[in-house]
Amino acid sequence: MIRSTILINYVGKIVLIVGLAMLSSVIVSLIYKEDDALNLFIASVITIGVGLATSLLVKANSNITYREGFAIVAFGWIAASLFGTLPFVLTGYMPTYADALFETVSGFTTTGASVLSDIEALPYGLLFWRSLTQWLGGMGIMILFIAIITGLGVRAKQIYNAEIPGGTMADTISPRIRETAKILWKTYMVLSVILCVLLYSFGMNLFDALAHTFTTMPTGGFSTKNESIAAFSPAIQWIIIIFMFIGGVNFALHYFAFTSKSIQAYIMNAEFRLFCYIIIISGVLVVTSISSLGGDLEETIRNTLFQVISIGTTTGFATADYDIWPPLAKTVLLMLMFIGASSGSTTCNIKVGRYLILFKQVLVELKQMVHPKAIISLKMGQKTINQGLVRNVLVYFFMHMVFVISGAILLSILQINMSDSISAAISCMGNIGPGFGAVGPTENYSFIPDLGKYYLSFLMILGRLEIFPVLVLLLPHYWRE
Repeated sequence: MIRSTILINYVGKIVLIVGLAMLSSVIVSLIYKEDDALNLFIASVITIGVGLATSLLVKANSNITYREGFAIVAFGWIAASLFGTLPFVLTGYMPTYADALFETVSGFTTTGASVLSDIEALPYGLLFWRSLTQWLGGMGIMILFIAIITGLGVRAKQIYNAEIPGGTMADTISPRIRETAKILWKTYMVLSVILCVLLYSFGMNLFDALAHTFTTMPTGGFSTKNESIAAFSPAIQWIIIIFMFIGGVNFALHYFAFTSKSIQAYIMNAEFRLFCYIIIISGVLVVTSISSLGGDLEETIRNTLFQVISIGTTTGFATADYDIWPPLAKTVLLMLMFIGASSGSTTCNIKVGRYLILFKQVLVELKQMVHPKAIISLKMGQKTINQGLVRNVLVYFFMHMVFVISGAILLSILQINMSDSISAAISCMGNIGPGFGAVGPTENYSFIPDLGKYYLSFLMILGRLEIFPVLVLLLPHYWRE
């Protein structure tokens, strides 16, 4: 049975973290002397007030169960998204609440889909908050929660396991979950500082450098410019290409590389190697396809790598309108929309690790057919993969496709054409952002009816939490003793 006191207390603490982070947008707004500073302050005060009240008045001293860990994660993300809408609602820059919720959920889940036609019309304070939601969501609000809230003890493991159900290799960093969370966030912050310094050094103003650090490092995709990253110089585009790739790699590998001063951890990791192969092969195919359009070779290679890595890491930035590229290039990008990058990274989607497990399971099945009496185990390096994990991967694949199809059907019912419906569902479920057609890189999601925006917001949360922590809450016996 789920204890409501524990759920309210922990979700309240998560809301408090969101409220404190929201104060930074007030400071930015005051620096730029904007009238919206007061509304942003009110939004912060409301969020902090609710977070303090629920976390202080409702006590939760006992250890949490595995079930309660799932509930805290799911409701924590929902609460963060609901309170995260307040800056958009109170400043009045969103025509409907559905728009505000869609934009906020897209931020926290690092999807990067937007309903805004003129991003540059937003005040600096609101643009800053919009970008910050992606940075907070990139490494995970719950991982930040574990890292900074003291006294969790063994309770941290339940939240950590629910936040990262697919496994990340991060448990090998430290036997203590809180220490692991702190190391992951420190690594994330160090890389963010390096990126910000580079962007500023190569010509971005300080505000844009901060904002794009907040959306590149978490592979989020929000920009402060209507033209996205196409508004900036080729040098900046190359920097962002590199850091999108870094964001798509398991952060445990980054930590091991930092501490050992060696790239051996990357080379020995099968998932990393497969991710690199996918990017290289996709890049070659797309370059071959779009070279027929003519143009400068460096620009062709840059635009190719940018879009391949942007979609391959579910970032969603754009430097070119890939919707007008030849069929082969578009097909490759569509396939990348079903992959994602590495487990343990800031990316979402199905992820390379799951494909690797499936490929190896296919080989096991083929060998078993040739040698029916042999006992053949599935291995990743020196580690044997149990059949429970293989079953989990198969179910995840199936459910991912079920929700993509359900999203496409619902949008079709709302009178959106088939190709746009499918594209929007794929992009939101995979936390990619832009898709093709009416939701392509030069378009946005504003035309979708409110009901469709609510469902796509649900898909974004579902994709970010990798389905199971949300679905398990829908089981009636989950809430019973």
